[in-house]
Amino acid sequence: MRRRILQSILAVVILTALLLGVPLIYTAWLWVEDFNRSDLQVRLDRMAAEIITQEGINGVVEGDLDTNSLRLLTPAGGRLVVVYPTTDDGAARVDIGESSVPSPLVESLAMGTSGSLRLEVPSDEMRTQQRQAVGAVALLVLVSIAAGTVVAYVTAKRLADPLRDVANRAARLAEGDFRPDVRRHGIPELDRVSDVLDSATVEIAGRLQREHALVADVSHQLRSRLTAVRLRLDELSVHSDPAVVVEADEAMAQVDRLTVAIDELVRSSRSNGTETHVSVIRELSVVIADWKRPFEDADRELVLRGDTNVMASTTGSRLREAVAVLVDNALMHGAGTCTVAVRLIQGQNLRTPGEETSPRETMVCVEVSDEGVGVSNDLAPHIFDRGFSGAGSTGVGLALARALIEADGGRLELQRRRPALFAIFVPLAREHVPTRVTGIREPR
Repeated sequence: MRRRILQSILAVVILTALLLGVPLIYTAWLWVEDFNRSDLQVRLDRMAAEIITQEGINGVVEGDLDTNSLRLLTPAGGRLVVVYPTTDDGAARVDIGESSVPSPLVESLAMGTSGSLRLEVPSDEMRTQQRQAVGAVALLVLVSIAAGTVVAYVTAKRLADPLRDVANRAARLAEGDFRPDVRRHGIPELDRVSDVLDSATVEIAGRLQREHALVADVSHQLRSRLTAVRLRLDELSVHSDPAVVVEADEAMAQVDRLTVAIDELVRSSRSNGTETHVSVIRELSVVIADWKRPFEDADRELVLRGDTNVMASTTGSRLREAVAVLVDNALMHGAGTCTVAVRLIQGQNLRTPGEETSPRETMVCVEVSDEGVGVSNDLAPHIFDRGFSGAGSTGVGLALARALIEADGGRLELQRRRPALFAIFVPLAREHVPTRVTGIREPR
């Protein structure tokens, strides 16, 4: 920010200095020459007056021309050529000074019937004066640019530092730091932003407290109800009918998994972004176990593929819930075998709002595909919109799955429409980056 402001102001200062300095330099060059020519013209006027005083009544010079005063008016190193009329109706010429002048500066004066004057002086002194004038103007331009640079630096610092402070404060607010900041910068607009951040801090902190209290109350109520359900199922586990006992045991296992999921969701909601590393295959095995029976009842197959060594930096409960939504979607709207595949890919640029990651970061990709007709072209652009559904469902599942993945800095996309293939991208745990990956396909 500071550099951009500094560059902008300096560009304006330098452009202004050049627009004014170049004409000033040219004007100074011409002014010195005009000054010297004016001096020669003054000398020629005085010489002409001397010659006219020596003319007689008939307007001619009688005898020899007195050149003493003319010599005094001729500059050192210069040459004066005088042409004047004589009594024999002729014209005489007198050369005063040097016989020749190198690179002369020449000025002439016509005196009508009284003759003419031509004055030549060396131009070296004038050129030196011109260079000095140009140097003085250029120095003035450089001083102006230097002063403008100082002003630009001070201005950039005065603008950039407060903006950086406000941006840092907004970043701390996004990270969950709700401490107030009493600093103000004397810039009304930025101070107004700071006031708004103060108000937002109080409001967000209050809302988070209320949400945490609500989550705690809801989780308590759910655990209480699940405990009651488990007690009823525990009674069924001693039933005389073996089939009832099997169903009761499976239902109790589901209740236990649901209780653990609730605990993990509550814990992750209070983790303030703490990074956790989970085994992707181990987490997804739970999802496969839950959904294998419904697929078997539909005469379909649910398959999990991938390397058990792959570790992802994500929340296990969120990943399971998102994949469960995709598997349920494949069961309801797909056909054939549903495949959940885990693989590593490189070159994914995962970018969440306000964050950037390396364009070559290794990512974990979880693909959920089936062999059905896929997603129609009309439905595909809106498939993740909350409340939008093309098959009579609530339209919440896929939107919820994307929100769960994005909460951990990942991404959920529809990679292929026919047959449908959904892909979840989550960061690979850095300390678990394998040197050689086996059992995982290369990026397509």
